[in-house]
Amino acid sequence: MSANTISKEAQIRLMNFFNNTIDPQEMAKSIRQVNYVLALGALRQHATLQNEMDNLQNSFYWLNELAEVLNPYLDVE
Repeated sequence: MSANTISKEAQIRLMNFFNNTIDPQEMAKSIRQVNYVLALGALRQHATLQNEMDNLQNSFYWLNELAEVLNPYLDVE
């Protein structure tokens, strides 16, 4: 896994989005719910699941990573 950095402009835009538009905890909750629904849908389509396994795994991973950045839920002891 590589550590990509984002531009200062992208950081500012993200901060503005989350400071003025949406609560990060609510966004994290929504991401987790969508990720769950996508996982259920993917599991019900075996043909698609076999062909797109790597893509689905990456998508689920990165959506969960984004949710963790917004609201660290899995790190809570």
